[in-house]
Amino acid sequence: MLIVTAAALIRADGLILLQKRPEGRDMAGLWEFPGGKLEPSEQAEAALARELDEELGISVDPQNLAPTCFASAKIRDKDLLLLLYCCREWQGTPQPLEGQELDWFAVIDMYRLPMPPADLPLIDLLERILRD
Repeated sequence: MLIVTAAALIRADGLILLQKRPEGRDMAGLWEFPGGKLEPSEQAEAALARELDEELGISVDPQNLAPTCFASAKIRDKDLLLLLYCCREWQGTPQPLEGQELDWFAVIDMYRLPMPPADLPLIDLLERILRD
């Protein structure tokens, strides 16, 4: 099982950051929540903070990552478990450090975006959580 952490970075105006997978990578052109794989014996929140620094150049205190929801998907021959965290506090301005496109979206607008199979079910869950 491949475990991946991702963040719904939520601005004060309620918009959420998504990144578009660059050409040359699996699932190129699909929009996704930023994040990445856990390294062996790495704690999920620490892994996500590391990935956000590497991908976006922002600093996130792992204590500011609120476990929110999860989804699973079969990606070729691997079972993937995606853990989504909400984060409203970070230092720095997200930058596309890995050649990815970045944009801010309202949850309702995410339904029209092409997204990886594990990210799609998170939209409904995220919408319900943010509404409450």
